[in-house]
Amino acid sequence: MTASPAVQVCFLGIFAADLSFRAERLPRIGETLLGSDFAIGAGGKGSNQAVACARSGARVALLTRIGRDVFGEMALQTWQQAGIDTDGVELSDEPTGAAFIFVDETNGQNAIIVNPGAARGIDRAFVDRARQLIAAARVFATQLEQPVAAALRGLEIARAAGATTVFNPAPAPAAALPQALWRLCDVVVPNEVEASMLTGVDVDGPDAAAAAADILIAKGAGNVIVTLGGHGALLRTPTARLHIPAVDAGVLRDTTGAGDAFIGGLCTALAEGRSLADAAGFASAVAGLSVTRPGTAASMPTRVEVDGLLDARLRR
Repeated sequence: MTASPAVQVCFLGIFAADLSFRAERLPRIGETLLGSDFAIGAGGKGSNQAVACARSGARVALLTRIGRDVFGEMALQTWQQAGIDTDGVELSDEPTGAAFIFVDETNGQNAIIVNPGAARGIDRAFVDRARQLIAAARVFATQLEQPVAAALRGLEIARAAGATTVFNPAPAPAAALPQALWRLCDVVVPNEVEASMLTGVDVDGPDAAAAAADILIAKGAGNVIVTLGGHGALLRTPTARLHIPAVDAGVLRDTTGAGDAFIGGLCTALAEGRSLADAAGFASAVAGLSVTRPGTAASMPTRVEVDGLLDARLRR
């Protein structure tokens, strides 16, 4: 895989076709419920974040594996429309990943089950083949829907090349992550649930989020941003604590892609050289717009929309 000189942000992660069901609640075991809506869309954390990043203004490369099937075709079309460099995408005879997404029709909250499919084959060797793409980027970001060893290798290459490294520990693993991984992360971005699982702290607000962030910094993370849903985010550095307010962009419809929107926007702003606090504020606007529309990749706003929202807030 060769590096594009235009790449600013490189993502390692998976694509999954999102099978999204809206209903009043999750069914109990053995129970059948009638839903109020159903949709198939493009998802997977790595792909979602890459789309959010590209649509919010960065030049993006994505490293992943997909199948030679209809869901794989959906992935390629999604990335083409977003303008994402796909030199780091490998095709496989295994099926493309898929996700079951339950969306609560009353409040837009969600629950998700993911099968990575072909992306399970993302390993250290795969990442090494993409070394040039990673090394060419100003920012490198990854998550945990692909194997931990691959994420670790990507962070190693990015750190050695001088890139800013962003790690989204999602889904939070049952086993402890390697100590070396934390020391490779300039910014770690968990949500409340992930922060709780990683630290043992019951994250129920900014104070608890700061306590959890301190534990992650003690593990070796450079900085931590704990996203708090409608309550914004808590930015913790080794020397400072800052609350990043949520951005209200309209009626909430679907929170499924909000975390990925935040990370995509964060990476765009970091690639532009903004401070971490400014980047988090920009990311909050990207996330705020994403929850006003259904879907994951389909909900990611454009740079024009983000700048318009931020400009309108400044004029108030």
